[in-house]
Order: sequence, then structure tokens, then C-alpha cells
Amino acid sequence: MARSTRRFGVTRAAIINSVRAAVASVASMLLARLLKLPEFYWAPISTIVILFSTINPRTLAWQRFAGTALGAALGALIATYFQPSWIVYGVGIFLCGILCAILHVGSAYRFAAITLTIVLLVAHTQAPWIVAVHRFVEVSLGIAVALVITVMWPVAATST
Repeated sequence: MARSTRRFGVTRAAIINSVRAAVASVASMLLARLLKLPEFYWAPISTIVILFSTINPRTLAWQRFAGTALGAALGALIATYFQPSWIVYGVGIFLCGILCAILHVGSAYRFAAITLTIVLLVAHTQAPWIVAVHRFVEVSLGIAVALVITVMWPVAATST
């Protein structure tokens, strides 16, 4: 089997890393479903983003966590007081950037903008604050699972 997998370019490290990613993704999905989160798929998406990043997982986890918190809070605040429009959305994206700069978390801006976009532009049947809290919990759960996996099951060396 070892010769046939190498012939196709599949190394032991590739197999281990694939199993690691599958275990982490399924674990975060099942935890999110267990918590009955409405858009549970954000948990495994966050897990995958952290696991497959070229940035240090702890650094990226902090950026994603801070950005998601800021984007969720700002998105809920804006959605509570304003009707969605291109102007409201544009101002929200602008404010995300300014707040990230003020808070010295500029690297979290992209995650803040993504979360704000989801809260403001995706049609939801619940109040904006509920949507924002769900998004934050779903993403944070995925981040937590990814961090646990990176500590307990470090990435396999690629030279094998």
C-alpha cells in the first residue's frame, strides 16, 4: 500500500493531515448541532480556516475571534436601528475598519467585515442580536476545536 500511495503522490503526512482535518471538522459540526445552533456549518468552516492557514493558528484564531465579535456587535447594532441599504452596509464596512484601527486589531478587519456582512445582508427571521450571538458562538466553537486539535494533534511533517 505504501508504494501505491506514494506513486499517486499521497504521503503518510497527507493521510494523517487529512484524517486530522476530518476529525476536527466533524467534531466542530457535531458540537454545533448538539448546541442546536441554527447555522451550525460556520463551526466547521472556522475550524478549517484555522487548520489550513499558513498563519500561526493561535494568531489567526485571535484575529478571527476578535473580528467576529466586533462584526457581530456592530452588525447587530446597525441592523437594530437602520433598514438595510447599500449606504448602511457601506458605512458599516467603513466603521469596521475604523474600529479595528482604534482597537489596534487591524488584522481582524477582514473577519469583522465578513461577519457584519452576514448579519446585515443575509435574510434572517430572528432579531439582529440573536443572529449576531449565534454567529459569534458558531465561529468561536470552530476556533476552539481547531485550537484544541492543533495543541493535542500537531500537524504532521510534510517530508514523510
